[in-house]
Amino acid sequence: MPPVALIDPTTIDTSRVLVDQEGIRLANPQRFEMEQLTAIVVLEREQNLIVGYKDVRPDEFWVRGHMPDYPLMPGVLMCEVAAQLCSYYCYAIDLVENGFIGFGGMEDVRFRGQVRPGDRLLMAAKAIRIHRRQTIFEAQAFVEANMVYQGRIIGVPLTAVTD
Repeated sequence: MPPVALIDPTTIDTSRVLVDQEGIRLANPQRFEMEQLTAIVVLEREQNLIVGYKDVRPDEFWVRGHMPDYPLMPGVLMCEVAAQLCSYYCYAIDLVENGFIGFGGMEDVRFRGQVRPGDRLLMAAKAIRIHRRQTIFEAQAFVEANMVYQGRIIGVPLTAVTD
C-alpha cells in the first residue's frame, strides 16, 4: 500500500514555472544526459516542500535499450530526479556556502508504476532533516494521479573540483 501522498498531484499547476532549466543549472552541476529536471513549480520553505517535474522525452539516452520496443524509465533515474530536486531545495535555502548537496544515499525506495517517454514525471520532496552535513527528504513521484515512486533521499555536501 502506498504511503499518504505529500501532495495531491492533480492540484499542481505545472504551467506556472518558478525555476526553469537555466535556473536549475545555477544550483545543480549535472549537464547533458544527466540533467533530470525540467522545471520547479512549487517551493514552500515554511513546509520544507519542493515540487518539480521531468518531461520524459522519446530521445532520452536510455530509451533505445531499456527496454527495446517497450521503453521504461529506469528506476535509478527516478532516484536521480529526486536527488536533483532535493539538491535544488538545499541551494534555494542557502544551506551550503561552497559546492552543493550531492546524492549520499537512499532508503525505503519503491517503484509503483511505469514511466514512459511522453510522460511528465511530477516529483515532490519534503525535508525531514536539514543540516549542513546531511539532509534527508521524503520523495514521491507521480504520473498523472498515480504514485510511481517513493523513497527517502539522503544528501551530503560536495565541493565541485575543477581543473
